Amino acid sequence: MGTIMPQGEAIRQAVKWISEMRSGEDIDQMMNLIDDASSRFNLSPKEEIFLRSYFSGCRGEPGSDLQ
Repeated sequence: MGTIMPQGEAIRQAVKWISEMRSGEDIDQMMNLIDDASSRFNLSPKEEIFLRSYFSGCRGEPGSDLQ
């Protein structure tokens, strides 16, 4: 049985997990990690789209290209 998380907690955990698991700029690896995170953290399709957008332009740390 899963636990109930506060709204937005799953997406925060997914971003943290992907950031820890990735090893470089390999786009195929990133897409696989996003797919895995979507299942692991039970993300909605909208949250998965957000992750793909969030990590698509990253160079270095997640969010480094965001203002």
